[in-house]
Amino acid sequence: MKTDLKGRRCLVTGGGSGIGRGIAACLVARGAAVAVLGRRRQPLQGTVAALSGGRAKVVAVVGDIGDEVGVRRAVARAAKALGGLDVLVNNAGVGGPNGCAVAGPERWHEIVRTNLDGTFFATRAALPHLGDGGRIVNISSVLGRFGVPGYTAYCASKHGVIGLTKALALELAPRRITVNAVCPGWTDTDMAQSGLLALANALQLDVATATRQAMAAVPLGRMLEPEEIGELVAWLCSPAAAGMTGQAISHCGGQVMW
Repeated sequence: MKTDLKGRRCLVTGGGSGIGRGIAACLVARGAAVAVLGRRRQPLQGTVAALSGGRAKVVAVVGDIGDEVGVRRAVARAAKALGGLDVLVNNAGVGGPNGCAVAGPERWHEIVRTNLDGTFFATRAALPHLGDGGRIVNISSVLGRFGVPGYTAYCASKHGVIGLTKALALELAPRRITVNAVCPGWTDTDMAQSGLLALANALQLDVATATRQAMAAVPLGRMLEPEEIGELVAWLCSPAAAGMTGQAISHCGGQVMW
């Protein structure tokens, strides 16, 4: 299959760590020039340092996707640094609990503003720079396919990302810009480790036992690596996926089978 991305100019939000860094690594490995965007300069510089050994250009741009005006400026800086955009990967997001009917931290606005509003803001900022025939990949979650008690904000925002993906795919079809979502399950990141710690505390278990229980719900019985998500994203950005749009693809070790 054609997965060469040489000459493609890609913007990855939340590219300083975790899945975002894994995605950036896979894009760079296929020859793409990549700008990583995030709120914290140090992790972004870490990604640039880790990926700058080859010929592909890698740059860092500081910006907050939840800031509608600020992200427009940050995306413009990224597009200028790369000479335009061919690919947008909306990966940046935050996790954690926020209940509606159960007690817990009140984080609705923070989570929805970042995960859903931020995806919309970054996309709208990128569209003037994105050429016809480009690619948009939104990172949702398996929690965009089912609910978890006490995670109403996160589930709602990730369900919303899938809805945004489907509507935007229709809006951009005349420009041959494909729009797809990837729904990761448990992936070995700092966010996942925080989730496992919260699970352990809620169940009054040690982290190792809570992890075993979590993995028991995954048919393949393991976490994915960030680069495994990155490989799927890279394929969606390649010529081989030119006919796929409006899809939400679960990459989760079998947690979701529809």
